[in-house]
Formats: sequence, structure tokens, C-alpha cells
Amino acid sequence: MKGRVLVLLLVFLTGGLILLSATSGLAEYGDIVLNTKKESMKEAGGKPVVFPHWFHRIRFKCKVCHEDIFIMKKGANDITMQAIMDGEFCGRCHNGLIAWEPLYCDRCHSYEGK
Repeated sequence: MKGRVLVLLLVFLTGGLILLSATSGLAEYGDIVLNTKKESMKEAGGKPVVFPHWFHRIRFKCKVCHEDIFIMKKGANDITMQAIMDGEFCGRCHNGLIAWEPLYCDRCHSYEGK
């Protein structure tokens, strides 16, 4: 009985660590840093976006983003906050129903890199 409780505790702690690392705002292995050179971002004083690829991958099949939402070619998607607010790109899911809405800037615009 104690063994099962210990295993369950370890599972929950591991899950908590995964959630914390995925929402920490620091770029981790497998994350994608977006908009590092976009002029509109620099003008607005915003940080580049950290996209936690692995965190999304454990929840959704690849096709959800790679075929249905984004063009998989560097520079092919003109991702803007207006487009996201209009339900395009990240806004397809980050709409307040599937995932939190795009009102918390620092959840995405969090890159602390060089």
C-alpha cells in the first residue's frame, strides 16, 4: 500500500514539474523562440515569444498545428497579435475556451535570451 502511495506521489510531482517548466517563460530544450527580429515587436517593447513545443506536443497530435494552422516554412506565417486576437494562428486555441486567451502578454512574450 505504501508503495502505491509513493508511486502516485512521484507521478503527481513529476506532472507538476512538467507544468512548471512548461510555463516558466525560459526557453528550454525543444522550445522555439519566435519573433526575435520583428520590427513591430521591437517598437512595442515586447520580448520575443517562447513557444513550448514539447508542452503542446503532449496534448495534441502534430497535424493540429502542422497541417491545419501553420505553414511549415520559416517566415511563411505573418503572426501578429491582431491575427491571434482574430482567431488565427495561436488564437485558434488560445481563445479563452480551449486555452487561456491572449491577454497575458508575459506568458508568451517571455524570452530572456541574449
